Amino acid sequence: MFFIFGLRTKVTRSGVVQQVCRHCGNHAAQVVSRRATRFTLFFVPLIPIRTRYVQQCSFCGAEYQVSKADAQRLPVG
Repeated sequence: MFFIFGLRTKVTRSGVVQQVCRHCGNHAAQVVSRRATRFTLFFVPLIPIRTRYVQQCSFCGAEYQVSKADAQRLPVG
C-alpha cells in the first residue's frame, strides 16, 4: 500500500487598498491576499498548516506580511 501526500497553498485575494508603499514610497494600490497552506492526503486538503496575510505593492512588487487583524482592518475598496 502507498500514500500520496503533500502540501498545497491556496491564494485568495481579499481586496485592493490605496496606501503608501514602505519600500518605494509611492502612493499605489496594495493587493491584500490570504495564503493558506494545507497538508493533503490523496489530493484532498485536510489539515491547515499555515495561514499568512500578505500585502503586495502594485508599483514595485514588494511584499509585506501583515497580521490577520491588520488585514481585516484595512479599508478594502
